[in-house]
Amino acid sequence: MEIKLDAVLTCPKCGSVQKMIMPTDSCQYFFKCGSCGENLKPKKGDDCVFCSYSDTKCPSKQQEELEVE
Repeated sequence: MEIKLDAVLTCPKCGSVQKMIMPTDSCQYFFKCGSCGENLKPKKGDDCVFCSYSDTKCPSKQQEELEVE
């Protein structure tokens, strides 16, 4: 399985959808919605906003899952 870098992030406040490329060198802890201005941070137990609000987990989580398989 290949690590995906493309993600679709959905704002939980306004439902705005944004296509993004995830960083590979760090987790993204904060994200400001370009539509409503909401400052997103990860849900409890998640490392980054991608793990909480996107259709794809961040690259580091994907890598962890590959190593477990």
